[in-house]
Amino acid sequence: MLADVLGAGDALRVPGSVRARYEAIDGQVRPGFEAESDLVNLRTTVFAEYDFGGLRVGGELYDSRAYGGDMRTPISTNEVNTAELVQAYVAADWSAPFGAGTHASVQAGRFLMNLGSRRLVAADDYRNTTNSYTGVRADLTARDGVKATAFYVLPQVRLPDDLPSVLDNRTRTDRESDDLVLFGGLVSKANAFAGLMVEGTYVRLEEQDAPGRPTRNRSLDTYGARLIRDPKPGALDGEVEVLRQTGSIRSGLGPSDRMLDVSAEFVHADVGYSFRSAWAPHVVAEFDYASGDDGAASYGRFDTLFGMRRADFAPAGLYNAVSRSNLVSPGLRLEVTPNRRWDAFVSGRLMWLASDLDSFATTGVRDPLGRSGDDAGGQIDARVRWWVVPDRLRFEADGVWLSKGSFLR
Repeated sequence: MLADVLGAGDALRVPGSVRARYEAIDGQVRPGFEAESDLVNLRTTVFAEYDFGGLRVGGELYDSRAYGGDMRTPISTNEVNTAELVQAYVAADWSAPFGAGTHASVQAGRFLMNLGSRRLVAADDYRNTTNSYTGVRADLTARDGVKATAFYVLPQVRLPDDLPSVLDNRTRTDRESDDLVLFGGLVSKANAFAGLMVEGTYVRLEEQDAPGRPTRNRSLDTYGARLIRDPKPGALDGEVEVLRQTGSIRSGLGPSDRMLDVSAEFVHADVGYSFRSAWAPHVVAEFDYASGDDGAASYGRFDTLFGMRRADFAPAGLYNAVSRSNLVSPGLRLEVTPNRRWDAFVSGRLMWLASDLDSFATTGVRDPLGRSGDDAGGQIDARVRWWVVPDRLRFEADGVWLSKGSFLR
């Protein structure tokens, strides 16, 4: 190991990864792109952190590239961000600052961040690129399972973001500025009652136009409450999360476009059961609701901010059709783990529009007159993973089938 060669022992960590993924799509649902396309995604990461004993210094390089696309391929900075230092931070840790069983830490600089359910703020791992943030974060672990997080960050804008540069895998340093600010906090308590963890979240997004980069001037407050019971063999588990979003947004990108009040909601609920049997089957019934805009005086489309997609819905990349916007979707999921090297799941869900006047999820498909109905169809999503060499090399295969409803045909 590099740490042993340098004589740093356990104080230095230098993990890395290389991921190669081939994806193909037939019957693209998003307008403006070719019906059939394929893409090769490559991602290389190198992370390094040195622990001086209560003080840590770390950094991480991401090199995300894509090959095989053209001007009609759905490719963007979600796939390409080359030679980018997504982490460069200093962090301080304190053990027992408020007595036994407590811990505190502060991190400053550029870093990755996952909060709570990751539905609002996440460092997306399935996607070829990740979300990075510059600012400060503080975490506190108190007694009796209470944890708290507060943060003030400037989300990174991945560059370059023009299509020719993305197709050529060009390199340009990402930027942050006070034109896009994210701050808030989270408090949770494990085993609050009946074996449930209770969590409360507040996230504020402030956005304004930057030179050469018009925006919708989002000013969003998102309040959340969450209950969760983790899976255990022979027991019921479940999760309920409710998010309420208010604030304001501009009706378009023009500086003279009028401002609209925001009133949007998101709900996720699931209940599952883990069987005590071979393959450890876990069966889950789940439901997601994300409001859409119905053309009323207030803007009703829910904004998932920097949230993840894969764990709840389906892969990003060429498909990238289903997300937490204008969606009503019940579903069933089966997860199995035959052994420590294999795991798999298959899920099926039905999908409707919450508002038939708004575009469905992230498809970009919209009927402004509302004459196409609200049936988006059904989706089957499956994945299998195998550790070819335990903890060193893993194979993964994913497949999604979308049966288009009347709205998407």
